[in-house]
Amino acid sequence: MSNRQTSAGEESPTAQSFRLLPLGDAALTVEFGNEIDPALNERVIAFADALRAQGWPGIGDIVPTYRSMTIHVDPLRLDLATLSDRLLRFARTAPTSRTTSCTRHRIPVLYGGSWGPDLEELADFANLSVAEVISLHTSVEYRVYMLGFSPGFPYLGIVPEPLAMPRLATPRASVPAGSVGIAGSQTGIYPSATPGGWRLIGRTPVTVYRPADAKPFLLSPGDLVRFDPIKPEEFDRLHRKHQHDAD
Repeated sequence: MSNRQTSAGEESPTAQSFRLLPLGDAALTVEFGNEIDPALNERVIAFADALRAQGWPGIGDIVPTYRSMTIHVDPLRLDLATLSDRLLRFARTAPTSRTTSCTRHRIPVLYGGSWGPDLEELADFANLSVAEVISLHTSVEYRVYMLGFSPGFPYLGIVPEPLAMPRLATPRASVPAGSVGIAGSQTGIYPSATPGGWRLIGRTPVTVYRPADAKPFLLSPGDLVRFDPIKPEEFDRLHRKHQHDAD
């Protein structure tokens, strides 16, 4: 099957246009656009949610991103040509936004020091004081555009323009779980200890990934996040609480 721009049809006002990109014989990427935009991301998430609700046999996983989604299939049960035809028909009535309200989260963060070793360098980059950087970073309600990189890692945006510092030229070998970082126009939270090249400005005591739970990810695409600055003693108290809850 060739890569092509595919229209869901002109007869319906809710019809959606997208591009279908086969990934081997077991996955199909559906591209809805080329930009980072809340409305486009909402459309992707709404389409993915509605498609999951169909329960089509042969579909294993549906992964939404900023502007696209990838559908993983069992090729012995569902071939990509059949899936493409079904998607075209489904798109004529598929929603472009969710009917349920998004979930809002307040995430406490201890900024600077050993918890955020790049905070002062970021302040120099932005020509701001450390306090002004913290104030700017906590002034925005961020959208969870997607999860990726490592399980439960939320890509949040968009950061205030002065804070959009490029990622490190050489990634760290290990970044502690809960670290809050910035990479360009994005901010995010490391769910577990992994290598990483984002600029670390703080750390949260909140556990955003619990693999043993039925719902392992605290954050989901389309959720909204606001960060709250806290002091070391509050970090320690909340860290103990979340560790106890996880046990």
